[in-house]
Amino acid sequence: MTQRGKSGGGSGNSGDGGGGRRQQTVRVKTAHKRSLSSTLWLQRQLNDPYVAEAKRLGYRSRAAFKLVQLDEKFKLLGPGKRVVDLGAAPGGWTQVAIARVGSDKGRGRVVGLDILPMEPIPGADLIQADFLAPDAPDQLRALLGGGADVVMSDMAAPTTGHAKTDHLRVIALAETALMFALEVLEPGGAFVAKVFQGGSEKDLLDPLKKHFAIVRHAKPSASRADSSEMYVVATGFRRAD
Repeated sequence: MTQRGKSGGGSGNSGDGGGGRRQQTVRVKTAHKRSLSSTLWLQRQLNDPYVAEAKRLGYRSRAAFKLVQLDEKFKLLGPGKRVVDLGAAPGGWTQVAIARVGSDKGRGRVVGLDILPMEPIPGADLIQADFLAPDAPDQLRALLGGGADVVMSDMAAPTTGHAKTDHLRVIALAETALMFALEVLEPGGAFVAKVFQGGSEKDLLDPLKKHFAIVRHAKPSASRADSSEMYVVATGFRRAD
């Protein structure tokens, strides 16, 4: 599977994506050699308040707001915490994490990985590698230099258009991320992973409930309304007896 990263950059400032400002709807005409689907995508981008707000704040894409909103709801990040970001490209969640744990001030630590190349992010250690490669977890552990307080995964395989297949593929990535999290998380730590609507499969939920005090599903308002993505958020990590 190929992991795809998410978003964001700039500062750790939060935002509601709309900033309370009304936007005038922009309509895009279908140009020569541009498909209808491309035209509709462009029109959606131009009229998306999160896209405008991301640009205003310096985030690399709108998806940075997903972590902002998850953190505000579940209190995942904080000064001095150590964070692993799986599926990090192009770096939005990484930059939000840096701003909130203070890794650029020598306190917290943020390590990110993606199969796609990423521009350097001050304060973060980044790896371009396939998370499913046998040596990838060891590379992350070496950079982390100890345990982690948060493991978060926005990894997703390229969609096939077949809902059940896409669901199973993203669950498989989440299960692999969880296996890594169980090895590196400190007691009380948190795990966040992308899943698709339909919830998490039993093979993912059972170990989550065994190892974490609280397990919940959430769909940030920054997730597109027509998207089936949501996140499983597990807090209060405890090692099995």
